[in-house]
Amino acid sequence: MKKRIWYSLLAVLILLAVFSYEYFLNEEERAEVIEIGQEVKNDTNVYFLPTSTTGQVIHHDGYSLSYSEPHEQAEWVAYELKKSHLSTSNFKRPYFEIDEAVKTGAAHWRNYKKSGYDRGHLCPAGDKRYSKEAYNETFLTSNISPQQHDFNSGVWNRLEQKVRYWASRYDGVFVITGGVLKGNMDTIGDEEVSVPRQFYKVLIDKNSGKTKMIAFLIPHKASSAPLYKFVVSVDTIEDLTGIDFFPQLNDALETELEVSRSYKGWSFN
Repeated sequence: MKKRIWYSLLAVLILLAVFSYEYFLNEEERAEVIEIGQEVKNDTNVYFLPTSTTGQVIHHDGYSLSYSEPHEQAEWVAYELKKSHLSTSNFKRPYFEIDEAVKTGAAHWRNYKKSGYDRGHLCPAGDKRYSKEAYNETFLTSNISPQQHDFNSGVWNRLEQKVRYWASRYDGVFVITGGVLKGNMDTIGDEEVSVPRQFYKVLIDKNSGKTKMIAFLIPHKASSAPLYKFVVSVDTIEDLTGIDFFPQLNDALETELEVSRSYKGWSFN
């Protein structure tokens, strides 16, 4: 009887030791991922990244983001879309995964299950088809926001396709995008992921001659309106979000470009 108790205790101790060791390894690996996520991966991102209102900026190979813990999503995702990135490669769609580089803990994909909302990509998977690794990286939960299906597959998809067109026409553009995380918003899931009422996209082109910008602010609902109807000044989105989008630009040029809501120089054909 005593032997049986002793063996049972020994088995429990061994199990505790195994679980403790696995937990230690997982935490060590997560700490390493977080540290890697603090490193800027390319020179373009260093120059064009907006300010962060959250203090939590994460750098992946294909994009950078500023994570908002209160809203359990990125306040912005920023990346360069080069002409050479445009590809028709058809990779197998992976499962969504929690972004371990978010030190406060990224939202779980289960928050979206049966919520009635799509897991809407901020950096589209279609912009990262140049490699399987870059494509898979867009399926991290830090890169998604709740979106109505008709919005996600409609006007938002039209804008994403237009951005690819401009990347091809102007030899690359830099893109910043996100939901406006302000005001009263619905939430989904146990972690209360905020549902933005508006989404924005800001672009800058420095490759085709004179530097130009364009910004879009789109209500979170289905729309068949032409895209130019949603063009606003960069200043408008900065006022809404509290984000400074191009702090590295020359002040005079930044002021001139950000106050304008003109879409001259951007082809909508």
